[in-house]
Amino acid sequence: MKLDQKRVSTGIEGFDEILHGGLIQGRCYLVVGETGTGKTILSIQWLLDGKKRGEAGLYVTLVEPWREIERDMASFGWDLRGIDVLDLTPTVKFEETAEGEYHVFPPSEVERIPVWQAIYQAVEAKNPRRVVIDSVTLLRYLSTDEYQFRKHILGLVRFLNSKGCTSLLTFEPTDLEGETSVALATDGMIRLRLEISPARVIGLRSLEVEKMRGSDFMTGLHPLRITDSGIKVFPHRIEKPRDVRPGEETLPFGIQQLDRLLGGGLETGTTTVISGPTGVGKSTLGMQFLAHAVANGKKAILYVFEESQQLVLARSRGVGIPIEEMIKSGDLRIVRANPLEFYPDEFLDLLRKAVEKENGKVVMIDSLRGYRMAMEQFGSLVAHIQNMVTYLNNRGVTTLLINEVEHLTGDLVLTEIGISHLADNLILIRYAEYAGKIIRVICCLKKRLGGHLPELWEFSVTPRGIRMERNLEELQGVLTGIPSFKGK
Repeated sequence: MKLDQKRVSTGIEGFDEILHGGLIQGRCYLVVGETGTGKTILSIQWLLDGKKRGEAGLYVTLVEPWREIERDMASFGWDLRGIDVLDLTPTVKFEETAEGEYHVFPPSEVERIPVWQAIYQAVEAKNPRRVVIDSVTLLRYLSTDEYQFRKHILGLVRFLNSKGCTSLLTFEPTDLEGETSVALATDGMIRLRLEISPARVIGLRSLEVEKMRGSDFMTGLHPLRITDSGIKVFPHRIEKPRDVRPGEETLPFGIQQLDRLLGGGLETGTTTVISGPTGVGKSTLGMQFLAHAVANGKKAILYVFEESQQLVLARSRGVGIPIEEMIKSGDLRIVRANPLEFYPDEFLDLLRKAVEKENGKVVMIDSLRGYRMAMEQFGSLVAHIQNMVTYLNNRGVTTLLINEVEHLTGDLVLTEIGISHLADNLILIRYAEYAGKIIRVICCLKKRLGGHLPELWEFSVTPRGIRMERNLEELQGVLTGIPSFKGK
C-alpha cells in the first residue's frame, strides 16, 4: 500500500477497515450487485459522509427518480439536502401513427440532451469531490453499440479521475459478465450479495472487495446488515495467534475440593470446555466460576444462546449463586444472543467491543449447541470457534465454553463437533448409575498448564451451591456410566 495516497472515508462502519483506510482519493470504483443488495443505500451513505466532511457530492440517477430515492432514504432519517442531484431517469414517450396506434421509442432515441454530455456538464458546473452514477447499466442500454459504450465509459472514467473526483459507478452483475470493459476501466470493484442460506432459513448479505488498484485490502466475504441507521459491515478478521504468555494468574472456582482437583483452578488466558449431557450442571458450574471471578475483581461476560437473562438469574438464585448485585454494578453482564440473529463475524465484533471497551477478563459461551445453531449457516463451525478462541487468548481472556453432548451414559464423548483440540482444559461432567440411583460425576481430563489430579468425584447441585460429595476411588468403570467396585 502506498503511504502517500490520500484516503476517502466511506462513512460505513467496518468498511474502511476492509479497505485499509478507505477509498483512494481521485479513483473510480464499480459497485456491483443485484437489485435489493443495497447499492443505492451504500452510495447515499457515502455521499452523506462526504457532506459531513465538507466534500461536495453529486448523485446522478438514471433509473429511479430522485423523489423516490428521497422517499426511500427517509426511513433512515437522512437529510439529503446539500447533495447535488442530476436526475436523468428516462421518460417513455409515445407517438401516434396514422393508423391510430402508438409506438414506444427507446430513451436513446428521444433524449433531447445526450445523457453523457449532461453528466460532463454537471461535473464541470458543480465541481464535486464525490460522484455517484446509478446506474451505469442504463448507460449501456443508451449506447448504440458495444464499441460506442466502451469508448464513452473509458472517457467518462478518465474525465472523473482528471477532475479529482472519487466516484462510485453502480452496475448489474449479469451485464458485467458480458461487458468487461467497465471492470477494466475502473480502479476497483466492490460486490454486494444477497443469498439464501443452504437451509433457506436466513438471508445472507455480504460485501466483497474484488479489486483495488494501488492498495491492498481485506479479502473474503464480509457480512453486512442494513439497519435503521444504514449499512454496517462486519469485517471477516482472521485472528492470528500472538506470543502471549497465559497463566499469569490462577482463578479458582471457590470450591475447595474442585480447586484442589484442578491444581488451584483455571489459569488466566486459557480456554476451558465444560462438557456433559443436558441438566448435569455444566452451566451452574460455569456460573459459579464467573461469580467467584467477579468477587475477586474480574469483569465477566456471559453469552447465552438458549436462555433468557431472567431464567439465568432464577437458576443462579436457586442454587445459591448471588449475581444480582454483580449485574447491577456492571461487573457481570449477561447478553442474550438469538441463535438466528448473528453472523459469526458480527458476533465476534460484538464480543470484541465488549472485551475491549468493558475490560472483560472472563467470558463464557453457553452453549456451543446454541452457537452452532447460530453459525452453521455460515461455513465451518470449528473455524469460527477457533477464530473466536484465538482472539480471546490474544487478549488474555479466560474463556469457558459450555458443551452439551447427547449421550447420557455409555461410550465417552467429549464433544460432538470436534473442538477438543482448541481447549487448554477439559472438564467432563456426566451421569452414572450407582447403588440404585443416578449420580453426577466430575473429572478433569486435560490441563495444559500446571498439574491436576486424575480423580473422579461425585458432586451435587444444592440450594446452597455445588458440593463435592466424595472421591470415587473405590469404583471402576465410572465413565461408562455403570461403575462397579474394584476387583469385581
